[in-house]
Order: sequence, then C-alpha cells, then structure tokens
Amino acid sequence: MNSQSNHLLEVRDLSVTFPQPGGSVTAVRGVNYHVDKGEFLGIVGESGSGKSVSSLAVMGLLPSSAQISGDILFEGRSLLGRSDRELSKLRGEGISIIFQDPLSALTPVYTIGAQIAEALQLHDRALSKLAANARAVELLKIVGIPNPERRAQSFPHEFSGGMRQRAMIAIAIANNPRLIIADEPTTALDVTIQAQILEVLQKAKDLTGAAVVLITHDLGVVAGNADRIAVMYAGRIVETGTVDQVFHAPTMPYTIGLLRSMPNLATAGHTRLVPLEGRPPQLSNLAPGCPFAPRCPVAIDACRTTEPPLTSIDGNPLNASACLRVEEISGGALNRAALYPVPAPIALEERAEVAPKTVLAVDQLVRHFPLTKGSVFKHSIGKVRAVDGVSFDIKSGQTLGLVGESGCGKSTTIMEILELAKPQSGQVTVNGRDVSTMSAKERRTLRQDIQVVFQDPMASLDPRLPIQDIIAEPLTVHAVPARERSRRVRDVMELVGLDPSMASRYPHEFSGGQRQRIGIARALVTDPKIVVLDEPVSALDVSIQAGVINLLEDLQEKLGLSYLFVAHDLAVVRQIADNVAVMYLGRIVESGPSSEIFDHPQHPYTRALLSAVPVPDPTLERSRQRIILQGELPSPTEDIAGCNFRTRCPLYQLMDQDGQEQCRTLDPARRQVQGSSVACHHSEHIDLMTLATSQP
Repeated sequence: MNSQSNHLLEVRDLSVTFPQPGGSVTAVRGVNYHVDKGEFLGIVGESGSGKSVSSLAVMGLLPSSAQISGDILFEGRSLLGRSDRELSKLRGEGISIIFQDPLSALTPVYTIGAQIAEALQLHDRALSKLAANARAVELLKIVGIPNPERRAQSFPHEFSGGMRQRAMIAIAIANNPRLIIADEPTTALDVTIQAQILEVLQKAKDLTGAAVVLITHDLGVVAGNADRIAVMYAGRIVETGTVDQVFHAPTMPYTIGLLRSMPNLATAGHTRLVPLEGRPPQLSNLAPGCPFAPRCPVAIDACRTTEPPLTSIDGNPLNASACLRVEEISGGALNRAALYPVPAPIALEERAEVAPKTVLAVDQLVRHFPLTKGSVFKHSIGKVRAVDGVSFDIKSGQTLGLVGESGCGKSTTIMEILELAKPQSGQVTVNGRDVSTMSAKERRTLRQDIQVVFQDPMASLDPRLPIQDIIAEPLTVHAVPARERSRRVRDVMELVGLDPSMASRYPHEFSGGQRQRIGIARALVTDPKIVVLDEPVSALDVSIQAGVINLLEDLQEKLGLSYLFVAHDLAVVRQIADNVAVMYLGRIVESGPSSEIFDHPQHPYTRALLSAVPVPDPTLERSRQRIILQGELPSPTEDIAGCNFRTRCPLYQLMDQDGQEQCRTLDPARRQVQGSSVACHHSEHIDLMTLATSQP
C-alpha cells in the first residue's frame, strides 16, 4: 500500500495489540504524528504509556505476535507489510535507532570497531574491510571517543556507559540515515555524560541532516533539544505542539501535572513539589471515557463516558490536546496554576523538636580494595581507591546530599557507614559512639538507630513475603514481641500513606511509588534517628517522585530524622538537602550549605555538574551556558599525581604555566572559599570558566 506523504515520517492511526492469555493488551491506540526533514521531535510520558512500542513499530522490530493496524509512511512509502529483507535494507541506511541500554544492544564478543564496520559493509558491499575499519575509527572520533584507533580494538565491556552510548550513536549515524530514533538514550547516565551524549546527538543531526525522534521521560532533556513535543498517556498522544507552547501554555491536565511535579533546578527548594496523584490505568482493562479522568482534578461527568479526540487549539494543527475542557484551559477560565494546589507543609505543632547535635560524623574515611593477579600465587598489582579520605557530618533533623558521578565512591561510602565495623582507616561516629570500639551486641542495638532505603524498590523487597512481614523484618531481628510488631507495622503504614488493610498483599500488587513507601516504612519501623537514602527516587517516574520526596520531607519534620541522601539528580538534591557534599574519585571536592553550593559553586567540577542538569524550561535552556567535561571519569586504580580532577578540568586549561604546574604536582587540600569548603588551588579564578564558555 503506497500513500503519498510530504513528511519524512508519518504515523497514521497506529494501534499495536499484544495477545495475552488473560485478554489482549492494546499498548498503542490510534497514534498520529509526523516528523519533517531535519526536525527534532520529543515523545514523552510515564512508563507504560506506549512511547517505545510505537517507535519499535516504526523500525519493524516488534515481535511477530503483535497485531498492528493503521499505517506508517517513510518518505511517502508504507512500511507495514514490507518483508524483513526490505526493512533490513532500510534500517541503518534510512532509519536508525539508538537503544536505551547500549550494553545489551552491542555484541559482547566483537570489538567496537568491528561492529561499526559491519554496519557500514551491510549497506555498501563495495566497501573494503580496510576502508570500513578506517571509517569506523573516524566515526568514533566524531562522537568524541578519545584514542579512537586504540579504542576501536576494545570490546563493549571495556567501555564505560557513556562511551558505549557514544559507540551506539556512531553505529546509528554510520550510513547517514535520514531519521534517527533515540529511545531513552540518556536514562542510565550521569548528568555530565548525558550532556555529552545530547551534544553528540545534536552534532550527529547536524552532520547527517537527519531528523531525530527522542523518546524520554525527562522533560528537561526535551526542553533544551526538541523543536516539537508529543505527550503520551495510556497508549495515546494527549498533547502535541512546539516546545514553547507545551511548556509555557500546556492545555492537557496531564501535561500540566507532569510539569508541576518535576523538581526544577532553577526553582527547587523554594516550594513543595506538587505530586500527580494516582497511577496510569491498566491497558488490558481500560474503563470508558478519558483514561486520565481518575487522576484529573477538573474531570467532569462527560470525561468518564467519552474519550476526547486530539483537537487542534485555536485552529493551529501543530498544537492539539485531547481534553474536553481544552477551551476553558487555553482561554483562562481554568487557571493552570490552580489545577494542582501546592500541598500544605506540616503544621508547627506536629513538628518534632530536635536538639542541634551531630548524629553522624565521618572523619578521613578510607576504603581501598586490593587488585591482585594470579590464580594460585596471588600478588598485589595495585589498589582501587574507592573512598580516599572522606569527611563530613550530619546534625539532627538535617539532610546531607552526597552527589557525584557513578564510580565516584558514593555507594561505597554509605556501605562503610552502614556496616558499623571498624573502618580500614579513619573514624565513623554514630550518635556520639565510635563504631570501631563497639562489641557485636552494641553494634546490633545501634542498627536500630540507622536504617537504609534502597534505590530499586522491587529488588529490595522479598517477593515471597506479604508486606506486613517485610516491614516487620527489622523488628523480628531485634526480638520485638509479635503483638508489638503488628501494632508498629500498622502505625508506620499509616505514617507513610499506606492503608493498613493492604498489609497482607504482596509487593507485585503495588505501584512503584507504593513499593518505595513500603521500603521507607521498613526503614522507619525501628524508630531510627538516621536514614540513609540510596537514590530513593531515581527508579520512579517523575510523576511519582514528587509524592515520595514530599513524604520524606514530612517524615523528617514529624520525627526529627536526619538523612544521608545519595543521588545523582541535583534538582532532587536541591529540593531536599540542607547541606551538600560533592564527590569525585573517592574524595569530597566541595561541601557546604545547599544554597551556597547551588548558587555560588566554587569548584570547577561542581560548576560543570550544575551546568549539565537539564531544566524543564525551553527559554532558560536556550540561554544557559553549558560546561561540557571532556573525557570519562578516570579509573580509581590510577595513581594521579597532583589534583585528580585536572585531566578533565576546564579551569586547568585556562591557567598559566605556574598554575598548571601547581595542579600537576600538588594535591589540593580543602579550604574555605566564601561559604564552601573546596579542594581546588584556583577557586578564586572560577569565573574564568564562565567567561570562556560565553565567548563565541
């Protein structure tokens, strides 16, 4: 079937259904969108909204059991019904895709260079192996991989996450495709690497002239890069328009709720987040009417019986919304800002009184792991400096945010603290007690005072136990009587916003946000003084994050808790933390009050981290100056003389010879600069970085 289209890609009334034993699931329901040459389209929405399924349908990569209706036109020709041979010829040369997880997308037994060369030779049979290998090295250089000749001979497991994603982009642009589909390409990456990948993606777009479809749940990523945006919910597009239209004047209550619930680096910490209550509907059992109606604050009776079509706004076909009350919202009769009221803070009489004392102190903590060689006669060949002299303290009722890239030592630091054992070197003091001097019995008693909430709520909950047993587990360890356990489980479930009548249910029966509340309840059931939060919201959709963050803030106010909050999302850290410590290669390079760190960063690494965080505001994103760190985080096995950040430091490049010599030879000690404690020789010259990035 050939239907003419003036668009590069046009998706018409696309539906995708997966047959299931319990009834079919329609994951995509009547989706329409188009992409023109050279255009950047962002598709956003919560998990399960149909974003990835619709794009896999475009690529022809859905399983054979999938039932597809509608049409997909590429350069005016239908893709549906084409043979696998025809689609294989089109993939890579006409349309290419960048997958979310590069490690599973790359073949582990072939070198990176061989995999790029293979992609080239598949579409150009006349290309010699030598020429393909040379082009592979050139592509690795284009996407910013250092030493491309050597790295082309490396295997995927020898690359970091960011470098693997760069290699995937190199494969995607190898044959100059006309359309690149990027499926959550930055989800698992640090903000610094994310900024690099997005820059590479924009560079690839400019080099090849390709159109880009970026699938993501991060509205900040879309704001700074896309021309148009499509918001998906329950398998449909519910709002579409230019980024300025959708971000500054959204007309679908779902879009308004998504934007309100996001922590925004520019405004975080000044007001409470606004959660988007409820959960997305089950696509296998959709009720009649608008799928968003059960969560919508302005739903009327008609919303529960009629599913609204995607209707153009003010006659502009590029701006459309699927809401029965779109005219009231766009016309101002319904105030966008008032749709989702800001939750009230905890009343003064409910707040716990806490004495300003130090509850956790870490002094020069060291954890090195030996590197050994040999299977029978092992000998040391070096060491991994996972934690290399970390010092900080937390006062009662306060939150310390511990931030940094993956591999900087955050998780090792908290594991050393939670172990409550004598450290390799340094000192850990909990509630005034040096943990290295305690007996086993004293250590077990102290564990009630320091608890942990893990990153992945599903992986940290035993699927074979009902949640009442999961929450009560710490009490069982401490030999609390059964009747007392039951009472405390009920109390703590109410405290975290879970109905005690659900105590006999199992983890799989709860949503992601509810599962994280179960993890929080388990941590609080022993009435601790300190809670270690290890990336507690990074595995959750942005709409759910706000509710969990608000809950953590409320619990802190009510119970006088102290938090050690580990995260790589700096907007979340700014929302919740009183003080911040920035880690790099096992050391804290800057620490101080949250306001000082975010408003006046004094270390080049902190400034680069903050500049890389996307902000969900297109106007602000276009005017922001980014500091892109070159290269990858060095290995903690390397013995770097002088400052361990200088290999990536933009400020180092701007210093004179004497200044650079100081960085190369002297390891900087932390010192007070304005309101922060900073490990940098040249913090007084930090503004040179801003001047350098502002020059054309």
